[in-house]
Amino acid sequence: MKIEHVAIWVKDLEGMREFYETFFNCKSNNKYHNSEKKFESYFLTFESGARLEIMRKEGIVKANLEDQIGWVHIAISLGSEDAVNQMSAKFKNSGYPLINGPRRTGDGYYESVIKDPEGNLIELTI
Repeated sequence: MKIEHVAIWVKDLEGMREFYETFFNCKSNNKYHNSEKKFESYFLTFESGARLEIMRKEGIVKANLEDQIGWVHIAISLGSEDAVNQMSAKFKNSGYPLINGPRRTGDGYYESVIKDPEGNLIELTI
């Protein structure tokens, strides 16, 4: 058994596609568009085969989810501490602030945390 994909609502579908393609080398399928439901999406495939679906639909709004129950972040394994350090520097140099890290957490992970262009947390880890 495995997780097939995870999905996230976004405001800027094309901008978010470009972000994940640029920073995480994701490959995108062709855009799906359902004009009747005013829905469109892309599946973004990581080199490992993991997939992220980014979706946009009229009328969907983001609530303030800070300190609420629910999904918190996506963690992306980069393979080494050096890779985490390099990717952290790449984000910082591209104008994306580091929320924290690189650092070793109390439970032993080596990580940095950044936000994507729409404020969703991404944990960069080994």
